[in-house]
Amino acid sequence: MIYKKFQDLQLSALGMGAMRLPVLDEDDSKVNQPAVEEMVAYAMEQGVNYYDTAWGYHAGNSELAMGKALSKYPREKFYLADKFPGYDLSNMGKVKEIFEEQLKKCQVEYFDFYLFHNVCEMNIDSYLDEKYGIFDYLSKQKEAGRIRHLGFSAHGSYEVMKRFLESYGEHMEFCQLQLNYLDWSFQEADKKVELLKEYNIPVWVMEPLRGGKLASLEEEYETKLKALRPEEEIPAWAFRFLQSIPEVTVTLSGMSNLEQMKANIHTYETDQPLSKEELDIIETIVKEMTGKIALPCTSCRYCTTHCPKGLDIPSLISLYNEHCFTGGGFIAPMALMAVPKEKRPNACIGCRSCEKVCPQQIKISEAMADFANKLKG
Repeated sequence: MIYKKFQDLQLSALGMGAMRLPVLDEDDSKVNQPAVEEMVAYAMEQGVNYYDTAWGYHAGNSELAMGKALSKYPREKFYLADKFPGYDLSNMGKVKEIFEEQLKKCQVEYFDFYLFHNVCEMNIDSYLDEKYGIFDYLSKQKEAGRIRHLGFSAHGSYEVMKRFLESYGEHMEFCQLQLNYLDWSFQEADKKVELLKEYNIPVWVMEPLRGGKLASLEEEYETKLKALRPEEEIPAWAFRFLQSIPEVTVTLSGMSNLEQMKANIHTYETDQPLSKEELDIIETIVKEMTGKIALPCTSCRYCTTHCPKGLDIPSLISLYNEHCFTGGGFIAPMALMAVPKEKRPNACIGCRSCEKVCPQQIKISEAMADFANKLKG
Protein backbone atom coordinates (compact mmCIF):
# COMPACT_ATOMS: atom_id res chain seq x y z
CA MET A 1 0.00 0.00 0.00
CA ILE A 2 1.23 3.48 -0.88
CA TYR A 3 1.12 6.00 1.97
CA LYS A 4 0.94 9.78 1.80
CA LYS A 5 2.13 12.17 4.47
CA PHE A 6 -0.47 14.47 6.01
CA GLN A 7 0.95 16.62 8.80
CA ASP A 8 2.30 14.04 11.28
CA LEU A 9 0.26 11.14 9.85
CA GLN A 10 0.88 8.49 7.20
CA LEU A 11 -2.43 7.90 5.41
CA SER A 12 -3.11 5.10 2.98
CA ALA A 13 -3.37 6.62 -0.50
CA LEU A 14 -6.50 4.54 -1.03
CA GLY A 15 -9.34 4.95 1.45
CA MET A 16 -12.53 2.94 1.80
CA GLY A 17 -15.61 5.01 1.07
CA ALA A 18 -18.83 3.75 2.66
CA MET A 19 -21.44 5.20 0.31
CA ARG A 20 -21.78 2.11 -1.88
CA LEU A 21 -21.47 -0.77 0.56
CA PRO A 22 -22.80 -4.23 -0.38
CA VAL A 23 -26.54 -4.47 0.31
CA LEU A 24 -29.28 -7.11 0.58
CA ASP A 25 -32.15 -7.50 -1.88
CA GLU A 26 -30.91 -4.49 -3.87
CA ASP A 27 -32.23 -2.30 -1.05
CA ASP A 28 -29.80 0.55 -0.35
CA SER A 29 -30.94 0.79 3.25
CA LYS A 30 -30.15 -2.87 4.00
CA VAL A 31 -26.39 -3.09 4.40
CA ASN A 32 -24.91 -6.57 4.13
CA GLN A 33 -23.00 -6.47 7.42
CA PRO A 34 -21.02 -9.74 7.04
CA ALA A 35 -19.85 -8.62 3.59
CA VAL A 36 -18.84 -5.22 4.96
CA GLU A 37 -16.86 -6.81 7.76
CA GLU A 38 -15.12 -9.12 5.30
CA MET A 39 -14.14 -6.09 3.18
CA VAL A 40 -12.91 -4.11 6.18
CA ALA A 41 -10.88 -7.10 7.38
CA TYR A 42 -9.21 -7.42 3.98
CA ALA A 43 -8.57 -3.68 3.77
CA MET A 44 -6.98 -3.62 7.22
CA GLU A 45 -4.79 -6.61 6.34
CA GLN A 46 -3.61 -4.84 3.20
CA GLY A 47 -2.74 -1.61 4.97
CA VAL A 48 -5.77 0.58 4.27
CA ASN A 49 -6.10 2.85 7.30
CA TYR A 50 -8.61 5.51 6.11
CA TYR A 51 -12.37 4.95 6.26
CA ASP A 52 -15.03 7.45 5.27
CA THR A 53 -18.74 7.45 6.11
CA ALA A 54 -21.57 9.98 6.37
CA TRP A 55 -24.93 10.61 8.04
CA GLY A 56 -27.02 10.06 4.92
CA TYR A 57 -25.24 7.10 3.31
CA HIS A 58 -27.41 3.99 3.04
CA ALA A 59 -30.38 5.80 4.58
CA GLY A 60 -28.43 6.43 7.75
CA ASN A 61 -27.07 2.90 8.13
CA SER A 62 -23.54 3.38 6.78
CA GLU A 63 -22.28 4.84 10.05
CA LEU A 64 -23.79 1.92 11.98
CA ALA A 65 -22.23 -0.64 9.62
CA MET A 66 -18.79 0.93 9.66
CA GLY A 67 -18.90 1.50 13.41
CA LYS A 68 -19.63 -2.17 14.01
CA ALA A 69 -17.00 -3.37 11.52
CA LEU A 70 -14.25 -1.08 12.82
CA SER A 71 -15.04 -1.76 16.48
CA LYS A 72 -13.15 -5.05 16.09
CA TYR A 73 -9.85 -3.19 15.72
CA PRO A 74 -7.76 -1.04 18.06
CA ARG A 75 -8.80 2.61 17.67
CA GLU A 76 -5.28 3.73 16.82
CA LYS A 77 -5.14 1.37 13.83
CA PHE A 78 -7.55 3.33 11.65
CA TYR A 79 -8.58 6.86 10.76
CA LEU A 80 -12.30 7.51 10.56
CA ALA A 81 -13.96 10.39 8.71
CA ASP A 82 -17.56 11.56 9.08
CA LYS A 83 -19.48 14.65 7.97
CA PHE A 84 -22.07 17.18 9.06
CA PRO A 85 -25.04 16.68 6.70
CA GLY A 86 -25.55 20.19 5.40
CA TYR A 87 -26.90 18.83 2.12
CA ASP A 88 -30.23 18.86 3.99
CA LEU A 89 -31.05 22.40 5.11
CA SER A 90 -33.33 21.10 7.85
CA ASN A 91 -30.18 19.86 9.63
CA MET A 92 -28.54 23.26 9.94
CA GLY A 93 -29.77 23.92 13.47
CA LYS A 94 -28.95 20.42 14.72
CA VAL A 95 -25.16 20.28 14.61
CA LYS A 96 -24.71 19.26 18.27
CA GLU A 97 -27.50 16.68 18.19
CA ILE A 98 -26.22 15.10 14.99
CA PHE A 99 -22.56 15.10 15.99
CA GLU A 100 -23.27 13.34 19.28
CA GLU A 101 -25.41 10.74 17.51
CA GLN A 102 -22.70 10.12 14.92
CA LEU A 103 -20.15 9.32 17.60
CA LYS A 104 -22.56 6.79 19.09
CA LYS A 105 -23.41 5.20 15.74
CA CYS A 106 -19.73 4.87 14.83
CA GLN A 107 -18.82 3.58 18.32
CA VAL A 108 -15.96 6.04 18.73
CA GLU A 109 -15.08 8.86 21.11
CA TYR A 110 -13.59 11.09 18.39
CA PHE A 111 -13.39 11.48 14.63
CA ASP A 112 -9.97 11.69 13.04
CA PHE A 113 -11.42 13.71 10.17
CA TYR A 114 -14.68 15.63 10.08
CA LEU A 115 -16.15 17.58 7.18
CA PHE A 116 -18.70 20.20 6.29
CA HIS A 117 -20.55 17.91 3.86
CA ASN A 118 -21.25 18.97 0.29
CA VAL A 119 -20.61 22.71 0.23
CA CYS A 120 -22.67 23.87 -2.75
CA GLU A 121 -24.95 26.54 -4.14
CA MET A 122 -27.90 25.28 -2.14
CA ASN A 123 -26.33 25.55 1.32
CA ILE A 124 -23.45 28.03 1.15
CA ASP A 125 -25.49 30.84 2.71
CA SER A 126 -26.59 28.61 5.58
CA TYR A 127 -23.08 27.26 6.16
CA LEU A 128 -21.81 30.83 6.45
CA ASP A 129 -24.71 32.01 8.61
CA GLU A 130 -23.45 32.45 12.17
CA LYS A 131 -26.91 31.92 13.66
CA TYR A 132 -26.57 28.16 13.13
CA GLY A 133 -23.24 28.05 14.95
CA ILE A 134 -21.94 25.15 12.85
CA PHE A 135 -18.38 26.38 12.46
CA ASP A 136 -18.15 27.49 16.10
CA TYR A 137 -19.46 24.16 17.41
CA LEU A 138 -17.16 22.05 15.23
CA SER A 139 -14.19 24.25 16.15
CA LYS A 140 -14.92 23.64 19.83
CA GLN A 141 -15.07 19.89 19.22
CA LYS A 142 -11.67 20.13 17.60
CA GLU A 143 -10.30 22.03 20.59
CA ALA A 144 -11.70 19.27 22.81
CA GLY A 145 -10.02 16.55 20.75
CA ARG A 146 -13.28 15.05 19.50
CA ILE A 147 -12.34 16.14 15.98
CA ARG A 148 -8.69 15.77 15.08
CA HIS A 149 -8.79 17.41 11.63
CA LEU A 150 -11.48 19.65 10.17
CA GLY A 151 -12.22 19.99 6.47
CA PHE A 152 -14.99 20.14 3.90
CA SER A 153 -16.29 18.39 0.82
CA ALA A 154 -17.60 20.25 -2.21
CA HIS A 155 -19.75 19.50 -5.21
CA GLY A 156 -20.42 23.17 -5.83
CA SER A 157 -18.88 25.58 -8.31
CA TYR A 158 -15.52 27.30 -8.10
CA GLU A 159 -17.30 30.48 -6.98
CA VAL A 160 -19.07 28.69 -4.12
CA MET A 161 -15.82 27.11 -2.94
CA LYS A 162 -14.14 30.51 -3.04
CA ARG A 163 -16.84 32.03 -0.81
CA PHE A 164 -16.46 29.21 1.70
CA LEU A 165 -12.68 29.51 1.72
CA GLU A 166 -12.78 33.29 2.13
CA SER A 167 -14.66 32.73 5.39
CA TYR A 168 -13.16 29.51 6.74
CA GLY A 169 -10.14 28.72 4.57
CA GLU A 170 -7.52 29.35 7.23
CA HIS A 171 -9.21 26.75 9.44
CA MET A 172 -9.66 24.04 6.80
CA GLU A 173 -7.06 21.27 6.79
CA PHE A 174 -8.26 19.27 3.78
CA CYS A 175 -10.89 19.31 1.05
CA GLN A 176 -12.73 16.41 -0.56
CA LEU A 177 -13.46 16.97 -4.25
CA GLN A 178 -15.20 15.08 -7.04
CA LEU A 179 -12.08 14.53 -9.07
CA ASN A 180 -11.36 12.20 -11.98
CA TYR A 181 -9.97 12.54 -15.47
CA LEU A 182 -13.38 13.36 -16.90
CA ASP A 183 -14.24 16.08 -14.38
CA TRP A 184 -10.76 17.57 -14.51
CA SER A 185 -12.09 19.89 -17.22
CA PHE A 186 -15.79 18.98 -17.38
CA GLN A 187 -16.46 20.25 -13.83
CA GLU A 188 -13.40 22.53 -13.68
CA ALA A 189 -11.76 20.36 -11.03
CA ASP A 190 -8.41 21.65 -12.28
CA LYS A 191 -9.34 25.20 -11.27
CA LYS A 192 -10.66 24.02 -7.91
CA VAL A 193 -7.37 22.25 -7.17
CA GLU A 194 -5.49 25.46 -7.99
CA LEU A 195 -7.77 27.38 -5.63
CA LEU A 196 -7.03 24.94 -2.84
CA LYS A 197 -3.30 25.29 -3.52
CA GLU A 198 -3.61 29.00 -2.77
CA TYR A 199 -4.76 28.04 0.73
CA ASN A 200 -2.26 25.16 1.07
CA ILE A 201 -5.13 22.72 1.46
CA PRO A 202 -4.46 19.13 0.30
CA VAL A 203 -7.01 17.25 -1.80
CA TRP A 204 -9.02 14.19 -0.88
CA VAL A 205 -10.70 12.56 -3.90
CA MET A 206 -14.26 11.29 -4.16
CA GLU A 207 -15.84 9.73 -7.25
CA PRO A 208 -12.51 8.67 -8.81
CA LEU A 209 -14.41 6.41 -11.23
CA ARG A 210 -17.28 8.86 -11.76
CA GLY A 211 -19.86 6.56 -10.24
CA GLY A 212 -18.53 3.64 -12.30
CA LYS A 213 -18.58 5.43 -15.65
CA LEU A 214 -14.78 5.18 -15.90
CA ALA A 215 -14.63 1.54 -14.83
CA SER A 216 -15.28 0.52 -18.44
CA LEU A 217 -15.14 2.53 -21.65
CA GLU A 218 -16.20 2.14 -25.24
CA GLU A 219 -14.08 -0.38 -27.09
CA GLU A 220 -12.26 2.21 -29.18
CA TYR A 221 -11.08 4.03 -26.05
CA GLU A 222 -10.07 0.88 -24.22
CA THR A 223 -8.02 -0.17 -27.25
CA LYS A 224 -6.09 3.11 -27.16
CA LEU A 225 -5.30 2.72 -23.47
CA LYS A 226 -4.37 -0.96 -23.74
CA ALA A 227 -1.88 -0.05 -26.45
CA LEU A 228 -0.05 2.15 -23.97
CA ARG A 229 -0.25 -0.09 -20.89
CA PRO A 230 -1.33 -3.61 -21.88
CA GLU A 231 -1.17 -4.87 -18.30
CA GLU A 232 -3.27 -2.09 -16.81
CA GLU A 233 -6.96 -2.66 -16.20
CA ILE A 234 -9.28 0.12 -17.35
CA PRO A 235 -10.39 1.23 -13.85
CA ALA A 236 -6.75 1.56 -12.86
CA TRP A 237 -6.27 4.34 -15.41
CA ALA A 238 -8.54 6.55 -13.32
CA PHE A 239 -6.39 5.93 -10.25
CA ARG A 240 -3.13 6.40 -12.17
CA PHE A 241 -4.46 9.77 -13.33
CA LEU A 242 -4.98 10.78 -9.71
CA GLN A 243 -1.49 9.56 -8.84
CA SER A 244 -0.31 12.12 -11.39
CA ILE A 245 -1.72 15.04 -9.37
CA PRO A 246 0.72 16.04 -6.59
CA GLU A 247 -1.99 17.74 -4.50
CA VAL A 248 -3.93 14.49 -4.02
CA THR A 249 -3.38 12.80 -0.66
CA VAL A 250 -6.22 10.30 -0.18
CA THR A 251 -8.41 8.76 -2.89
CA LEU A 252 -11.71 7.35 -1.66
CA SER A 253 -13.36 4.57 -3.56
CA GLY A 254 -16.91 3.41 -2.81
CA MET A 255 -16.27 -0.29 -3.34
CA SER A 256 -19.37 -2.48 -3.42
CA ASN A 257 -17.77 -5.90 -3.15
CA LEU A 258 -14.55 -7.65 -2.20
CA GLU A 259 -13.50 -8.14 -5.82
CA GLN A 260 -13.53 -4.40 -6.47
CA MET A 261 -11.59 -3.82 -3.29
CA LYS A 262 -8.92 -6.38 -4.20
CA ALA A 263 -8.47 -4.83 -7.64
CA ASN A 264 -8.18 -1.28 -6.28
CA ILE A 265 -5.80 -2.25 -3.51
CA HIS A 266 -3.65 -4.06 -6.09
CA THR A 267 -3.47 -0.83 -8.09
CA TYR A 268 -2.35 1.08 -5.02
CA GLU A 269 0.52 -1.28 -4.35
CA THR A 270 2.47 0.86 -6.80
CA ASP A 271 2.68 4.52 -7.71
CA GLN A 272 2.66 4.78 -11.51
CA PRO A 273 1.64 8.31 -12.59
CA LEU A 274 0.77 8.88 -16.23
CA SER A 275 3.29 10.23 -18.70
CA LYS A 276 2.59 13.32 -20.80
CA GLU A 277 1.74 11.11 -23.77
CA GLU A 278 -0.72 9.13 -21.66
CA LEU A 279 -2.28 12.28 -20.23
CA ASP A 280 -2.71 13.63 -23.74
CA ILE A 281 -4.50 10.46 -24.81
CA ILE A 282 -6.78 10.68 -21.78
CA GLU A 283 -7.59 14.30 -22.64
CA THR A 284 -8.47 13.32 -26.20
CA ILE A 285 -10.72 10.52 -25.00
CA VAL A 286 -12.52 12.85 -22.59
CA LYS A 287 -13.16 15.40 -25.32
CA GLU A 288 -14.64 12.71 -27.51
CA MET A 289 -16.75 11.28 -24.69
CA THR A 290 -18.21 14.59 -23.61
CA GLY A 291 -18.43 15.93 -27.16
CA LYS A 292 -20.99 13.27 -28.03
CA ILE A 293 -23.40 14.72 -25.47
CA ALA A 294 -22.27 18.13 -24.25
CA LEU A 295 -23.31 21.34 -25.98
CA PRO A 296 -20.22 23.31 -27.11
CA CYS A 297 -20.89 26.48 -25.10
CA THR A 298 -17.83 28.73 -24.75
CA SER A 299 -19.46 31.15 -22.24
CA CYS A 300 -19.04 34.10 -24.57
CA ARG A 301 -22.29 35.44 -23.05
CA TYR A 302 -23.60 36.99 -26.26
CA CYS A 303 -26.80 35.09 -25.50
CA THR A 304 -27.37 36.68 -22.10
CA THR A 305 -27.48 40.18 -23.58
CA HIS A 306 -30.37 39.12 -25.81
CA CYS A 307 -32.42 37.08 -23.34
CA PRO A 308 -35.62 38.96 -22.38
CA LYS A 309 -35.89 36.83 -19.20
CA GLY A 310 -32.33 37.56 -18.09
CA LEU A 311 -31.36 33.89 -17.84
CA ASP A 312 -27.74 32.96 -17.12
CA ILE A 313 -27.69 30.73 -20.18
CA PRO A 314 -24.01 29.61 -20.03
CA SER A 315 -24.45 28.43 -16.44
CA LEU A 316 -27.68 26.63 -17.31
CA ILE A 317 -26.03 24.93 -20.29
CA SER A 318 -23.15 23.81 -18.07
CA LEU A 319 -25.63 22.21 -15.68
CA TYR A 320 -27.55 20.73 -18.61
CA ASN A 321 -24.36 19.13 -19.94
CA GLU A 322 -23.62 17.65 -16.51
CA HIS A 323 -27.17 16.34 -16.15
CA CYS A 324 -27.19 14.78 -19.62
CA PHE A 325 -23.79 13.17 -19.33
CA THR A 326 -24.49 11.73 -15.89
CA GLY A 327 -27.93 10.58 -16.94
CA GLY A 328 -29.53 12.47 -14.09
CA GLY A 329 -28.00 12.66 -10.65
CA PHE A 330 -28.19 15.30 -7.94
CA ILE A 331 -25.65 17.94 -8.96
CA ALA A 332 -27.78 19.96 -11.40
CA PRO A 333 -31.01 19.85 -9.35
CA MET A 334 -29.01 20.78 -6.24
CA ALA A 335 -27.39 23.77 -7.95
CA LEU A 336 -30.72 24.94 -9.38
CA MET A 337 -32.25 25.05 -5.90
CA ALA A 338 -30.17 28.18 -5.35
CA VAL A 339 -31.42 29.77 -8.58
CA PRO A 340 -34.62 31.88 -8.39
CA LYS A 341 -37.58 30.11 -10.00
CA GLU A 342 -37.89 32.83 -12.64
CA LYS A 343 -34.29 32.14 -13.74
CA ARG A 344 -34.49 28.35 -14.15
CA PRO A 345 -34.69 26.42 -17.46
CA ASN A 346 -38.49 26.34 -17.52
CA ALA A 347 -38.52 30.15 -17.54
CA CYS A 348 -37.26 30.13 -21.14
CA ILE A 349 -40.05 31.40 -23.44
CA GLY A 350 -38.51 29.93 -26.59
CA CYS A 351 -38.15 33.26 -28.38
CA ARG A 352 -34.79 32.18 -29.87
CA SER A 353 -33.31 35.67 -29.56
CA CYS A 354 -30.25 34.09 -27.94
CA GLU A 355 -29.79 31.65 -30.81
CA LYS A 356 -29.45 34.47 -33.35
CA VAL A 357 -26.20 35.60 -31.71
CA CYS A 358 -24.74 32.25 -30.61
CA PRO A 359 -21.39 31.69 -32.39
CA GLN A 360 -21.71 27.95 -31.77
CA GLN A 361 -25.22 27.86 -33.26
CA ILE A 362 -26.55 26.01 -30.21
CA LYS A 363 -30.29 25.45 -30.21
CA ILE A 364 -30.60 26.96 -26.75
CA SER A 365 -34.40 27.06 -26.56
CA GLU A 366 -34.61 23.35 -27.32
CA ALA A 367 -31.94 22.59 -24.71
CA MET A 368 -33.78 24.59 -22.05
CA ALA A 369 -37.06 22.83 -22.84
CA ASP A 370 -35.35 19.43 -22.69
CA PHE A 371 -33.62 20.37 -19.44
CA ALA A 372 -36.89 21.44 -17.85
CA ASN A 373 -38.50 18.19 -18.97
CA LYS A 374 -35.63 16.08 -17.60
CA LEU A 375 -35.86 17.83 -14.24
CA LYS A 376 -39.56 16.95 -13.99
CA GLY A 377 -38.67 13.29 -14.30
